[in-house]
Amino acid sequence: CRQVGIGQLVDSLAQITPEQRAPLLAGLVPSMIAELKKPPPVAQAGQAAPPDPSFSFKDAAYAILVYEKQVLIADDALKQTLRSALTDWAMADFERRLENRSQASTMEQLLRLLGPESVAGVPKFINRDSRNLETLARLVADLGDQPTKEAASAALVDVAKFVLSEEWIKVKTPQLEAANKASKLEPTPEQFKAQLEQYQDEELMRVFGSLKKVGGRAAVDFCLDFASDAKAKKERRAAALAALELQLSATNEGDLNKIFAIALSDAPPEILDLAFRRIGEMPRDKVIGRLYEAFKTDKWKVRRAAGSIVLKMSTLSHLDEFMGKLPEKDSKGFAMPEAITFGAMIADLKEGKPREALQKHLKEGSSAARVTALSFYLTQGTPDDLATLAPLESDNTQLPVCDADPECKFACYVAKDPQKPDERELRDVKTVGDYVKLCATPAIKDRAEAAKKAAEASKDEKKK
Repeated sequence: CRQVGIGQLVDSLAQITPEQRAPLLAGLVPSMIAELKKPPPVAQAGQAAPPDPSFSFKDAAYAILVYEKQVLIADDALKQTLRSALTDWAMADFERRLENRSQASTMEQLLRLLGPESVAGVPKFINRDSRNLETLARLVADLGDQPTKEAASAALVDVAKFVLSEEWIKVKTPQLEAANKASKLEPTPEQFKAQLEQYQDEELMRVFGSLKKVGGRAAVDFCLDFASDAKAKKERRAAALAALELQLSATNEGDLNKIFAIALSDAPPEILDLAFRRIGEMPRDKVIGRLYEAFKTDKWKVRRAAGSIVLKMSTLSHLDEFMGKLPEKDSKGFAMPEAITFGAMIADLKEGKPREALQKHLKEGSSAARVTALSFYLTQGTPDDLATLAPLESDNTQLPVCDADPECKFACYVAKDPQKPDERELRDVKTVGDYVKLCATPAIKDRAEAAKKAAEASKDEKKK
């Protein structure tokens, strides 16, 4: 293999008959295996490791196994022995052989050829000193069987815990100090603290990215617990929730309890949004009851997030159910941004016609349901809908009251003077009729006018 080019070797084997090839391979393969099993070269103190002579034998074995024109090793037992030897070779000096760029075929190509068994030993290389954490995680995610993924998951969690520990601070502080010195930087104590925290953030984000790839029970439990920690930085909590994408089990009560606890908490909006996204990845029938329970909260942003997930999971056949779950009585606390969000999303519901499904909700139900139905027209209505809305202009039904939060109140921008339509002011909206006259109808007319101007501009452009 050292003296004969790999391409020449393979071509020569391919040109002879299977009967001629079999005895040659019976002698060649054991010799190759013997070379593959030799201990990897060890670097002397203060010196780089000497060249690894086994690479040429690995490349030759790989080329023989992947030859496409015909099967070169017909003996299954001999082929399996060679594959096992290649797996052992890969694990013998894993990270250096993974990083080596002089090989004709890369370590990743070899492992992908060998399949799940070849990465069963990879989790033991996942530790605080790993130089290729993301690559190891990808290999396990792509090739590993479930036990291998679970082992890698647990190993990655240990790495994450190390990054979050005081021990990490002790280890990395002198390293960062040395790096600053080499760069002739002299940060203040506060600047150094910020440097160290950013360094920690970057390492933690890489670990969360690897946890996302691999998944596994250990990863899910760790990420849920971390995301639940109100004392943790929101960016880190968000990364933990992002790592849980498509990982939660709808049949695991613990998973459901924790993710809903986060979603219904006082966490920052980014955290709530990600928590609800994770909920939205689960089957509708497993989470719909809990989502509707969330409608009872007095936090309108939480209810809006929950309602958005419900609508993404629904069709028009679920619209009556959804409207019936919105706040009843005087709908106190129901917010205009909720109504607008839900109204816009109703336009995307399948299996029916939104306008037909909304007809009864324009005149019946709670004020929250009615203003949600009207908000469909505010966001999606056309001039053809003005006749539908006109009878409601005199409706004195009170809209929901939401004054505690300035963001939630019902108000629209209206023209100060009919003669000066471009000069507008924000005006509170109290009734269904006002919402139609001051909000929905003007929005429809504005969209139509904008569309008309765009069409005329396009027509003029084509003439040019």
